Amino acid sequence: MSTVVLYGRPGCHLCEDARDVLLRVREEHPFELVERDIEQDDALLLAYLERIPVVTIDGEEAFELFVLEDELRRRLAGVASPGH
Repeated sequence: MSTVVLYGRPGCHLCEDARDVLLRVREEHPFELVERDIEQDDALLLAYLERIPVVTIDGEEAFELFVLEDELRRRLAGVASPGH
């Protein structure tokens, strides 16, 4: 099962939108969702402040600012079943 990490912070409307997309897609393509508050880690804050939300799939950056639902489905399908 893939691990998807959402980097964001409280009060971020784009982060809330990204979370909604992730939860919708997770119903069809199960994955572990981890949310990281960048305000709790100075290094994450410096790395992501101007880019949030940032989403990684199995450690690889996949999206920033906006999560494209169809692209997320495609990436998860490719991770879940290599070669397709």
